[in-house]
Amino acid sequence: MNAKCGLVVNKLSSFLRKPLFFKLWFIPAWCLLGTTKLLIHLVSFRRLERFMGTGCGVNPVQPLLTPRQRTRATAIGQLVCTTACYTPWNSNCFPQALTAALLLRLYRVPYLLCFGLARGRNSHDYLAHAWVSSGPVVVTGGFSFNLYTVVACYLAPSLSVDSSP
Repeated sequence: MNAKCGLVVNKLSSFLRKPLFFKLWFIPAWCLLGTTKLLIHLVSFRRLERFMGTGCGVNPVQPLLTPRQRTRATAIGQLVCTTACYTPWNSNCFPQALTAALLLRLYRVPYLLCFGLARGRNSHDYLAHAWVSSGPVVVTGGFSFNLYTVVACYLAPSLSVDSSP
């Protein structure tokens, strides 16, 4: 029993040392991870696309950030990745990417959400992955451009990609 109390005290003191942004958003981010996980299972991908941003094909275009946006993107990435460790369900890359994209959109931070595929060890298997980056900041999913073949990208809705010459 004493060891359990010590663990709880350590977790609580660790939480209290976190920045205010993390403390305020931990519970809402936890709920958002659950909501996005549920939506992934209940709603078609086509309907989920409206939450992802503006489709830009397979052209990964990194948006430019102000220093303030860069700081916010880093904080959102840390929040989502840490919170995902405390969910009783599997909050893998897809719910993390959707949650991060929604929070970045809320704070008007430009982002790029990507989906990629890679061949597994067995040549018939494919591994799917989703990640979010914002300028030079890897928000969720790691810097995966060199590990996965990009099959779809979504930019923050406020950004537009003009492909005309």
